[in-house]
Amino acid sequence: YYPGCSMDASAKPYLDSLLAIRDVLGLEFEEIRDWNCCGATEYFSVSLLPAYALVSRNLALAARQANGCNTVVASCSACYLNLAKTEHYLREDKALHEKVNAALAAGGLDYKPGSLEVRHLLDIIYHDVGLEAVKRSVVQPLKGLRVAPYYGCLIPRPDYDHRYSNHEYPTELDRLMKALGAEVVDFPLKSHCCGGHMTQISAPVAYELIRRLLHSATEYRADVIATLCPMCQLNLDAYQGEMNRYFRTDYRVPVLFFTQLMGLAFGKDAKALGIGREFVDARPALARIGVEVAIEEAPARRVRRPKEELPMPRMPQEE
Repeated sequence: YYPGCSMDASAKPYLDSLLAIRDVLGLEFEEIRDWNCCGATEYFSVSLLPAYALVSRNLALAARQANGCNTVVASCSACYLNLAKTEHYLREDKALHEKVNAALAAGGLDYKPGSLEVRHLLDIIYHDVGLEAVKRSVVQPLKGLRVAPYYGCLIPRPDYDHRYSNHEYPTELDRLMKALGAEVVDFPLKSHCCGGHMTQISAPVAYELIRRLLHSATEYRADVIATLCPMCQLNLDAYQGEMNRYFRTDYRVPVLFFTQLMGLAFGKDAKALGIGREFVDARPALARIGVEVAIEEAPARRVRRPKEELPMPRMPQEE
């Protein structure tokens, strides 16, 4: 299991909820020892060889630790993509593989492409655990909860191993949410970009990307957005207030990790699932389906605003 940097920080509820449901699903995880950052989305734009070497170190460590298990699982979309992309290109490009292994040799490591299979957590739950096993584990169906399934742009594309039903309009998360008893709404922007780290680069661009997603979910009367990416959750949740101030809107759409909703359906304690730690409070939406979340109020958290004063935009015309 490759956790990535965010799981013990901004995405702690993702990790908490995964730990809460793993026994129900019959999953066992062994964390890669001494893993390092995958470089997120920026490093590959800075310097390719060090970026591939950085990711390959994790693959080499996993292969050495594997002990008969050839699957590496990542929960974070960026981590998953970097691991999968690196494995793919090391197989395809012999020269790259040789250069990367030369870099790894300095740390006493090497990696043989094809040794490991890189998969996202959703893929494991959907294809290996299976929807029938998920349904059998549901003790508190999410009946009446309208969920917008949000994949983000990194999971279904480029999909090197062809694990998803459609690159533009995948349905695996939709079906998983239905297996929990939720009412899944049509969400046309389900695989559109949330902006990634654009909030730190160009706030107007970032806020517009966030606004489009929240507007679409609101148009389809979603109670919550279910996501499977720490960056997507952070942008749509933590920056929702900033986006509202920028556009003078009032969207209030809770954004939860899909594992949190699975935990609720499995009858797990909401606090153990990290519910209540989100910026946009999910409790009113969950209360409408009879889920009580008795959690002490936490001090308000803040996100960093851009330093410059942003001009107020003209509102775009909605289709």
